[in-house]
Amino acid sequence: MRILGFDPGTATTGYGVVESRGSRLIHVAHGVIRTPPEASFDARLRTIFETCQDLILRFEPDAAALESIFFSRNVSTAISVSQARGVIALAAALADKPVAEFSPLEVKNAVVGYGKAEKHQVQEMVKILLNLDAVPRPDDAADALALAICRIHAGPAIAAGEGFAEGRGV
Repeated sequence: MRILGFDPGTATTGYGVVESRGSRLIHVAHGVIRTPPEASFDARLRTIFETCQDLILRFEPDAAALESIFFSRNVSTAISVSQARGVIALAAALADKPVAEFSPLEVKNAVVGYGKAEKHQVQEMVKILLNLDAVPRPDDAADALALAICRIHAGPAIAAGEGFAEGRGV
């Protein structure tokens, strides 16, 4: 199974591709989609959408994973991130790739085994699980790899209809 994980944002969207072969996790690729700050919001969304389409074509994932949105104090940031999530989900849907979403707590549980793990602990476990020489950079790409790992670990539950956080299907 090959999963393309996305950590959505309008300025920077992280992506990570992880493949599972039996119980082994294999790092395929990671990086970020950057949009220029001077670009209009619609142009930024278009860049994210088109780049996601290209990534799906290039890496041919079986499914995609997204971080679910949670509201903190900055509602306008949450709204713009939600819009980025929407274009990512649309790119996956147009390619007939199922999308699962996971909360930060679910990702931490899947990767570290502890839902209140610190960000650096998640990044270190991503490095270990994928047998990398260093923690993936930037942070958005490391988070996207963690989402892909989470989706792989959740695979049996999703296949059984148990789902994660409201069924995880987008």
